[in-house]
Amino acid sequence: MEHKINHLKPVLILLVLGFFFLVLGNGILSLTNPDEVFYVQSAKEMAQQHTWMTPYLFGQPQFEKPILTYWVLRLSFLIFGISNFGVRFFPAIFGILGVLSVYFLGWYGFKDEKKAFLSALILMSGVVYIGLARTVYTDMIFSIFILLSLVSFYWGYSSENKKTPGILLFFVFSGLAVLTKGPLGLLMPFLTVAAFLLIEKNLKFIFCRASLWGIFIFSVIAIPWYAFMIAKYGHSFTYEFFYNDHIRRILEAEHSRNDTWYFYPMTIVLCTFPWSLLTVASLIFLPLRVFEKNRSFHIFLGCWIVAVFLIFQFAHSKLVSYIFPLFPALALLTGDFVYGALSSVSRNRILLFVLLASSLILLAIPLGLITSWDKYSIYLSSKIPVYATIAAFAFLGGIIMYFIFKNKLLKSTYLLALVPAVLLVIAVSISSDLEPYLSSKNACRYLSDIQNLNGTVLCSKFFARGVKYYTGKEVAAVDINGTPFFSPHPIPFLDSEQKVRGFLRAQPLTYCIVRKSTANDIERLSGNEFKSTILKIAGDEYILKIEPASFYSSNSKTGR
Repeated sequence: MEHKINHLKPVLILLVLGFFFLVLGNGILSLTNPDEVFYVQSAKEMAQQHTWMTPYLFGQPQFEKPILTYWVLRLSFLIFGISNFGVRFFPAIFGILGVLSVYFLGWYGFKDEKKAFLSALILMSGVVYIGLARTVYTDMIFSIFILLSLVSFYWGYSSENKKTPGILLFFVFSGLAVLTKGPLGLLMPFLTVAAFLLIEKNLKFIFCRASLWGIFIFSVIAIPWYAFMIAKYGHSFTYEFFYNDHIRRILEAEHSRNDTWYFYPMTIVLCTFPWSLLTVASLIFLPLRVFEKNRSFHIFLGCWIVAVFLIFQFAHSKLVSYIFPLFPALALLTGDFVYGALSSVSRNRILLFVLLASSLILLAIPLGLITSWDKYSIYLSSKIPVYATIAAFAFLGGIIMYFIFKNKLLKSTYLLALVPAVLLVIAVSISSDLEPYLSSKNACRYLSDIQNLNGTVLCSKFFARGVKYYTGKEVAAVDINGTPFFSPHPIPFLDSEQKVRGFLRAQPLTYCIVRKSTANDIERLSGNEFKSTILKIAGDEYILKIEPASFYSSNSKTGR
């Protein structure tokens, strides 16, 4: 009983902080382009089609992601209705679950509540963790299932009497991960565990009756939905899901500018902010830790990081969120590095240097805002949030530096958690200014107020999903001389001037929500045949009305 009470205070603190960092204010910003609206629209169309098994988009089955995220969204519809807060609720709850899981894994691995608590705080207050907990993607849910599978394994491995439930839960959570994002949900935890047991020379641990039952449970959880989809849709599903969304992403870059060797190392550095330098230091010292006497947990964390990193490093399609499953391990290493450095004379100096460099970065942020103000001021209606940001970062950088010189390094470390708290407050204060640049809601609201809004809405490719979600109208995508969607979309795609003209001729009146460059292209190709009118500019979305020039002329003569 005493053991449980000892964990109560840190768990309650993490829950309160988790609510602030990951939940509070989740409904302020409208659903963003292009991914949040993709998932919510798919779940919405599933409800309209009265199915729990097949995701839909633009009125047709879509096979880009497995089913579990859509089930979670359907559940949120039942509880909250279709609302910004409601659809973001469960990713945030999974985020809090991940924070608590890191705390308990840190306690099992380090046998130190302070290290475990700091590790959980580091994970929760990293910018990428906050961002993915507050958005409707598959990545938070998927990564927490990966985390839970590895927590279960290590719990079973480190406690002899917990081996059977640990292995069974490992397969349960791996099966749920496979239902969330595909085969990687098994590959990542399996490679981590296999590498760890191989290094520990203990492969026999996994060869037991519990593993056989685990494989059976995994199969019951993960296989039926895939079997159903293959039986119903055959080659259409297998080609799109297994080849286009998995194998092809290894061979081709969906986002070519991300296809560099340094993309993921830079992702680790930037996305663990404000803990970036501490994380880098922890990775540098990891090889030393694995050669120490009590090395098992550090080997486990190292295998976890290396397995996830190598799976994605050599694939050509790269996104920040792909390596998100390794961030819990980074947080644990960072928490361990800080407390390890406090008890070591030589590493204490390194920690002092790293914290000093971190405080200097915080002090450099106000200078960057001041020098770049003219470039970005057009996006804000008031200078007050910028002044507040400059003052807050200057104060934080200064107070952290003060504690460093007072040799209170632990307090300096904990103060870094205030950085994302400041960023969250600033983000809320400027959300109304940023929304037109992140979401199509404002543009679509204007368009929906037009009484004669008939026909198909022409959109830039990036806005197509958002326009469908917010208007419910049929849409066509335009990207002259551009590339089609990486995953097929069952909507007209106009990639040439000839196709655009043909589309405009087929409709007596066309409304568009497009980027500025596309608006210019339409104006140029309209010539004397069409009249293009800019009705409104919402952020970077241009709302156009296009009608035949002859129709426009006749209306002008009759005074319409």
